[in-house]
Amino acid sequence: MRFKWDYDYIKISKYFYTFSIIITLLGILSLAVFGLNYGVDFRSGSNVDITASKSVTKEEIEPVLEEIGLAADEPQISAGSDRISIRFPSVLNEEQESSLKASFNEKIDPEASFEVNTVDPEMAKELGRNAIYAVLLASLGIMIYVTIRFEWRFAVAAIVALLHDAFVVISIFSIFRLEVDLTFITAVLTIVGFSINDTIVVFDRIRENLRFSKIKTRTDLNEVVNRSISQTMTRSLYTTVTVFIASLFLFLLGGESIRMFSLAMVIGLVFGAYSSIFIASPLWAILKGKQKPNHNNPSKTTP
Repeated sequence: MRFKWDYDYIKISKYFYTFSIIITLLGILSLAVFGLNYGVDFRSGSNVDITASKSVTKEEIEPVLEEIGLAADEPQISAGSDRISIRFPSVLNEEQESSLKASFNEKIDPEASFEVNTVDPEMAKELGRNAIYAVLLASLGIMIYVTIRFEWRFAVAAIVALLHDAFVVISIFSIFRLEVDLTFITAVLTIVGFSINDTIVVFDRIRENLRFSKIKTRTDLNEVVNRSISQTMTRSLYTTVTVFIASLFLFLLGGESIRMFSLAMVIGLVFGAYSSIFIASPLWAILKGKQKPNHNNPSKTTP
């Protein structure tokens, strides 16, 4: 079955712009007041990975931590199999590590092995800076490529859409106090990749349609953009929905260690899909509409 997606996307994009601006302002306010709920990857703390010889539940571990005085820090426990992860918000000293290992071996599994990773404050700050640099460098590289491959207006529109997608995910995590760790940064970079992929598909169709269109008025330009979006809508939806379903089931059925990654992907895919249609393309039309017309060839665009 082939669907028709003939709508005036430029006209209704103003409602999506309003929605995105509201989310952005709420995110800025939340970040200014509360900041992000950083996980142990971005703050000082200890992560204890345990390999057991049998399946161990969270309920078995909690009494052990209470007995040795480590439950007061409210550590995060990921258990339910023979691989257990315990994240402590504070750095464990040698005595606490020894007590944890001894108590676990004595009361739960004498054959368990332990791996303790500690993040100090300076390392946490460095990880945070590197995460920001990664997103900025990725955006810069995309902007340079799109400028060379298309034109600077496409590049500006693409980067605005990408930063919109990334910031919306960050804003939602800040507003709802969801934990931000290294897997979250991976999810944001993955979202950027999916989003630019959808955006480039639409931009390529816009450029192709411009070659066979005579653009004399702003209405003509909007018609080309609307037609281009309609022609690529089915492909974009198929791609997005496929990845969305996989990410959703990872979130619902996956382990605790990838839950925030999956949630960030679910949110980012939704916003990435609509930003390519209702943010990037209309923004390009606005920028292009301000270009002085080429009287020799009104439909000509910068290659």
